[in-house]
Amino acid sequence: MPVLWIWSFEENPRQTPSQNILRKMPSLASTGRTLHLESILKFSFSNLNDKICPISNRKRITPTPPPSSTLKSLAKSGKLEEALRLVESWPSKFLGADSDVEALSLLLHGCISRRSFNHGQRLYLQLLLSRDRHQSNLLHHPIVKSKLITFFSVCGRIDEACRVFRDAIGDEDVSESVWVAMAIGYSRNGFPEQALVLYSQMLSRDVLVGNFAFSMGLKASTELLDLRVGRAIHGQIVKSSEEPDQVVNNALLRLYAVCGCWDEVLQVFDEMPQRNVVSWNSLIGSFAGWDRVFDAFDAFRRMQREGMGFNWVTLTTILPVCTRTTVLRSGKEIHTQIVKSTKKSDIPLTNSLIDMYAKCGEIDYCKRLFEEMKNRDLTSWNTILTGYAVNGLMDEAFELFDEMVESSIKPDEITFIALLSGCSHAGLTNEGQRLFDKMKLDHWVSPTVEHYACLVDMLGRAGYIKEALEVVEGMPMKPSNSIWGSLLNSCHLHGNTSLGELIAKELFQLEPDNAGNYVMLSNIYANVGMWEGVKMVREMMENRGIKKEVGCSWVQIRNRIHTFVADGSFEFRNSDEFKEVWNELEEAMKDNGYVPDTSVVLHDVNEETKASLVCGHSERLAMTFALIHSSSSMPIRIMKNLRVCVDCHSWMKFVSRIKGRVIILRDTNRFHHFKGGHCSCKDFW
Repeated sequence: MPVLWIWSFEENPRQTPSQNILRKMPSLASTGRTLHLESILKFSFSNLNDKICPISNRKRITPTPPPSSTLKSLAKSGKLEEALRLVESWPSKFLGADSDVEALSLLLHGCISRRSFNHGQRLYLQLLLSRDRHQSNLLHHPIVKSKLITFFSVCGRIDEACRVFRDAIGDEDVSESVWVAMAIGYSRNGFPEQALVLYSQMLSRDVLVGNFAFSMGLKASTELLDLRVGRAIHGQIVKSSEEPDQVVNNALLRLYAVCGCWDEVLQVFDEMPQRNVVSWNSLIGSFAGWDRVFDAFDAFRRMQREGMGFNWVTLTTILPVCTRTTVLRSGKEIHTQIVKSTKKSDIPLTNSLIDMYAKCGEIDYCKRLFEEMKNRDLTSWNTILTGYAVNGLMDEAFELFDEMVESSIKPDEITFIALLSGCSHAGLTNEGQRLFDKMKLDHWVSPTVEHYACLVDMLGRAGYIKEALEVVEGMPMKPSNSIWGSLLNSCHLHGNTSLGELIAKELFQLEPDNAGNYVMLSNIYANVGMWEGVKMVREMMENRGIKKEVGCSWVQIRNRIHTFVADGSFEFRNSDEFKEVWNELEEAMKDNGYVPDTSVVLHDVNEETKASLVCGHSERLAMTFALIHSSSSMPIRIMKNLRVCVDCHSWMKFVSRIKGRVIILRDTNRFHHFKGGHCSCKDFW
């Protein structure tokens, strides 16, 4: 008996010993006494088992789980290969009439989340074979159809997704989920127009649309910047009996924000019955994307006041806003919240912090954060390299680059753009040329148009305009507008009027609405006293409706950002406190040898008027305001939207020495750190 028990159990482990014996004894099974014999055998085996294995030592035999449970378990744990083998070995069970759709849905979801085309394709093949054998037609089940369409679209096989969808269209009733899955597939693969066509077809077929379809239609409208269609969908949402969920409300918010409809943005946001962190992130990100930095800060403050907890996306969104206005105080407050949080910051958030400190001129904080990072990605290295470059610390930048290469971190295009632009603004022409040559030879990075732009700018700034032109002529691609702009700037710096005229005419054709090119040519003429040329350029700008960008500077005092415009702020300039500090500075600067450089005033006026015009530059107004309203021990941080002029640069050096203040000025090119009468740029920028 023991031998028989062991043999029969191993023969088919899914059957009991008595069933195995009956299977091996067909003559007994046919006598009509099968049930009686099975009962006897069960009793016999029970007694035998008690004798062989006492109850105290007997191991409990766990019942075999149903096949569908096994499939679900494998799919949830990501064991796609084992799951597919199970389906392929027993298709009639898993793909038959009584199959478990939930198990198949989980398996397809695993293929989608891992983008495993091989496994999903094999499952699709089994479904097709099952249909052809007339075992079942799960391909007509809406859940399976939707999942298959999503799977193929996620894997970039939009044609296969369309094939599944076309098969579904033949059905009488195609559910909303199938239509929406196909429409999302189109959007995901860069065809938002087709997504809206499908949405229209849904309506023409009287498919009952709900929030799922609404969110899809709004997303496609946003990608196409089609405000008309987006507003039409908004109208359907209002008329729908189904209340819009947070996904729909967030999609509406993003549509109006991307299209710059701020009244609608605020209306949608204020009317939301519930706002989650995604809603707030959308609002803050929308303001930031349109450079509405003050609105972005206001929204972030309001979010905090209303007790809405932030996530890392929130902070990664608001930190770049701090960099645009050099508001270090706000950036430090956000950093404090990160430190206090129980959640550990991730790499992208730490990279954003490094970038914020770098663009606020606090390079020591950057270095400390970078060194404390346990894990770094390539962006971490590029961010701090860029920080060193814009702050004029090229020795540190090259040392870090060497460390990066020694650490087996492969540099990319961004790495070399950071280093080459740093060399350009620091006057390191030879080092920059060597680095450019090493890009392809040593690091297998092919120069792009951005790298050539850096090289041309570097040569032109150093006065090697002929060599810069040779680089342009030898480029393997068409020169960009920025390359011609760099050459025009070089002509301005080094007084090459004839070449400047030719390049300006080229730029007027390439970008006729760029005011900077007209201003640059006007300045070239003014530098050599060609006032008729200056007049001609200004008339050209007036006829074309082009306006020069006004010089503007910002400074943060406590929690407020103060804005100053060139030749503006009359109320402040006429105040007693301004006059007192300004006159005191003027006297001290004369005693220390400061003489205004009126050559920077490119107007045909007398010297006295020129000196007066220089005094009205926005960075000087911001500096005087900061001297009045900030502590004498605090560094002063100013941001300007244009390149600082030579005379203002000299003026800042004198102020830093007379007042004993550290001044950090960020213009369009780089940072200038003034201390004790010296600047970190060494007067080359």
